[in-house]
Order: sequence, then C-alpha cells, then structure tokens
Amino acid sequence: MAPAPVSVTNGRYTKDYDEVKALGSLTSTVRTPEQTQIAYLWADNFVAQANRVVRGLAETQLDNSGDRARLFALVYLAGSDGFITSWAGKRAYPTWRPITAIREGDNDRNKQTIGDPNWQPLINTPNYPDHSSGANAFVSGYMKMLALFFGAEKMTFTVTSANPNANPAGKTYDSFKDAALDVVEARILQGIHFRSADRVGRKVGLSVSRWVYGNALRPIGDTAEESADEEDEE
Repeated sequence: MAPAPVSVTNGRYTKDYDEVKALGSLTSTVRTPEQTQIAYLWADNFVAQANRVVRGLAETQLDNSGDRARLFALVYLAGSDGFITSWAGKRAYPTWRPITAIREGDNDRNKQTIGDPNWQPLINTPNYPDHSSGANAFVSGYMKMLALFFGAEKMTFTVTSANPNANPAGKTYDSFKDAALDVVEARILQGIHFRSADRVGRKVGLSVSRWVYGNALRPIGDTAEESADEEDEE
C-alpha cells in the first residue's frame, strides 16, 4: 500500500496546496495555454486512452498473436493491481480533494493556507479520496510495462482524447516516461489532485509493473529477459 500522506500542517502540503490552487483553478490566470491543452487531453477516460495506445503498438510492433496476448495480459495485470493498491490507500487515508481543501483553507490548522470558498477546479472532481492518484498508478503502470515489454523506454506513439475541449485531440510522445509524467501534471492542472498524491500514485504504478513483469507470464524457457529500465524519478 502507498505510504501515508503528509499532514495538512506540513510545508510540503502547503506547497502542493498553493500550486493546485493557482494552476488548477477554473479561472486560473497563470496556467499557460499549453498546460490547459495537457489538462484537457488527459481529461478523457484514461483507461480507454491507455488501452488505445496498447492496441496501436500491438498492431504495429507485434506480428505474433502469442506476443500480443502476453502484452495485453501483462498491462491488464499491472493496471488492475495498480488500481487495487491505490484504492487500498484511499480507504486507509480518506484525504480531501483540492476543491474541499481550498474552500476550507482557513479552517485547516495551517496558517499558511489561504482559503477561497468560491474556488472551482478546471474539471469536475471525482467523488473519492485524493491519496493516492489512481490515474497515475494506472497510466504509469501501463507505460512502465510497455517499456519493459519492448525493452526500450524510447518509442513513438500517440495518445488521443475524446474530450471535446481537447485541442488538439492527440499528442505524439517519444517515450513512455514522458506520457506518464504528463499525467502527473495533468491532474494538478485539472484541479483534482495534489502533486504528492500524483507522485505517490506514479510510484505505485512503477513498483507494481516491475513486480508483475518479473514474476508473471514469463516467456517459456526465459528466466533472464533483458529490459530497459531507466531511472524513473522526476
């Protein structure tokens, strides 16, 4: 399970609070157009978005049905286990989302947080706890599994979005890690997660994928498959 979140009186929380308050507001004056595009790009169903990437790569990179089946099984195992781990944390640590935290900022025992009872996020807030981010656990887990499976962090692929506000409705990435890191930023820019929850969710996804890849669905007769595993920290 993910580690416990920091206290609301911790300086880390204050920094996260001020960041999402400024960048994730519906009426933000500091969020750039490029940041808004990232927010809306990843405001589609992120499970469907990740699955579209996997299907596209399976079609263009693999010509063996067995390899395709193994790839799909591995990413689904990693994604599901990432969700389970993330939700175990949400049940253990029922932390508030930015919309509640910012509206109650004057009543949180932290003298450094300034509340705004009228604050609104860029997109609607999900009705379950903040810590840790399920979207980051899932997407980072998927992207890490793709890098492990193909043995390369660098690969070109496009993430598409059905969100009507996404303009453009797709972004081409040159590495799996870059896509995963965009989701860390996107959930802040959307106004629905604190950075700490995103970063912990991302670490959950990475850890789960490494374990799944090393222990499940190993190729027949292969106990030491090589993989490209770059440093994953921001």
